[in-house]
Amino acid sequence: MALSTAKRERIDSLAALASGRTGEIGVSLTKSAFRRLRRNPIAIIGAVLVAIFILVAIFAPLLAPKDPRIFYLLGEVRPNFIPGSREGYPLGVDRLGRDELSRLIYGSRQSLLIGVVSTIIGVVAGMAVGLIAGGFGGKVDTVVMRFVDILLSIPGLLMAITVSLILGFNLYSIMIAIAVTQIPIFARLLRGSMLSQRDADFVLAARSLGVQRRKIVFSHVLPNSLSPVIVQATLSLATAIIEAAALSFLGLGPADRGNPEWGAMLADAQDFLTVRPELAFYPCICIVIAALGFTLLGESLREALDPKFRR
Repeated sequence: MALSTAKRERIDSLAALASGRTGEIGVSLTKSAFRRLRRNPIAIIGAVLVAIFILVAIFAPLLAPKDPRIFYLLGEVRPNFIPGSREGYPLGVDRLGRDELSRLIYGSRQSLLIGVVSTIIGVVAGMAVGLIAGGFGGKVDTVVMRFVDILLSIPGLLMAITVSLILGFNLYSIMIAIAVTQIPIFARLLRGSMLSQRDADFVLAARSLGVQRRKIVFSHVLPNSLSPVIVQATLSLATAIIEAAALSFLGLGPADRGNPEWGAMLADAQDFLTVRPELAFYPCICIVIAALGFTLLGESLREALDPKFRR
């Protein structure tokens, strides 16, 4: 049954009300959330940390003082001694005589790449699974969600290690391994959000007007269910960076250990903790700061988008 323009506008208006665009007349949910984020000091701190992390990763060739793969002081490194800070090496060198500062800067590139790609894969695949479960419902929902429950019962790091071992030691296996741990999270999140929208006023209005089920799901229910997914994606970036470092620390990263990566750098420093403990501290603090930035930004975004936190 064809819908008149007035009826379509009525449904869209109800959808807008359900999505939270009720605080200020003519102000969308996105603009309203952005205004709250600008007034939140925690969000500003998180955004600054994330911006620094991204800028360092993008401009690593300009910021790094030396080539991170060259063994500058290899001849001076002895079994129980690593040369410390000297002219041209602000943070010293690692166990193979490579510039530590340059490796930290270039390591941000690999951490950012793994975090972004694995999160994108997890979001897309998880949303597809959640959309199938939440859109169809019934037996399809039951079967899909029982499979998701099985995946959620397995510890994330253990699953990532298993997938990484199966796929081999390379960068792509780490991305896929981390993405697999995120798929059930996004699937359950989107499915639950869609179920909460199923009996909303705008959905009931669309049904009463004869709108097709597919149209209701993709045009009304799905757009109004994306806010928690966006927030979780921001938080998952922090988890992805930590898990990538953990896999590299365990030796499951790329076979070429010459490429700088924070987890691998932390593992390489274990034999020299009594001589140069700062070699373990540097990559550790980088991992913590990067993960903290995404966590603070994600939590602030959750508060900005959640109607319960609005004043």
